[in-house]
Amino acid sequence: MIAQIQYNSRKLKIDLTKPLDISIPITNGASNVNAWYIGPPKIEPEVFEEDVISVENGASVNFNRITFNPHSHGTHTETVGHITKEKYSINKHLKRFFFLAEVITVAPEKQGEDYVISAKQLQFAIGNKKREALVVRTIPNTKDKKTKQYSDTNWTYFEEDAIKFLVKKGIKHLLIDLPSVDREEDGGELKAHNAFWNTKGVIRKDATITEFIYVSNKIEDGAYMLNLQIAPFENDATPSKPVLYKILD
Repeated sequence: MIAQIQYNSRKLKIDLTKPLDISIPITNGASNVNAWYIGPPKIEPEVFEEDVISVENGASVNFNRITFNPHSHGTHTETVGHITKEKYSINKHLKRFFFLAEVITVAPEKQGEDYVISAKQLQFAIGNKKREALVVRTIPNTKDKKTKQYSDTNWTYFEEDAIKFLVKKGIKHLLIDLPSVDREEDGGELKAHNAFWNTKGVIRKDATITEFIYVSNKIEDGAYMLNLQIAPFENDATPSKPVLYKILD
């Protein structure tokens, strides 16, 4: 099924039968991707009066309880409410779900004990392109990103100037294959988060950060239409399912 989408003055064609899912699902148990020093998610049947409510145990339905943290346990999309006293719900502030996106691949630079993504790298990768969304794939890009336990690993992060560059470029939706845009231990400064949402000025309430994606090596760098699907949680963050569609010539 070919769909035609009007984007500014351009008409873009995408094939809806060929989605490219870049999300990491939430699964039961310790093999689920994880960060921020908490245990794994749990997906387990409810129990009523010692009866396990699952078909396997004789019930007529499966009736599972799911316990998880969106920031720790899979692909999630967050608003500025993640770092502010005032509550900003992702369900209220993300009003559109299709965006012109650019997929780029970046090799983080070693800086002392850290690996960082710099403004210079992003500027080289994006150039003069005008995009609403940016999908950043870091290398090496192995499938263990889907199950990695990130706590106490000092993961790659974005320098503050790199995020300021993206804001200046008009990027409203940033998608990354890391647990956070900021350093794992930064004393609570959250420089990249604050820069992205412009918390010292006019807050960008409609801007989002999506973390814990996985972009297959089969997906080439370049322009795509992004469908940023979210679960309707009234919370600063929600599990999400970003899907890319190749733009047809």
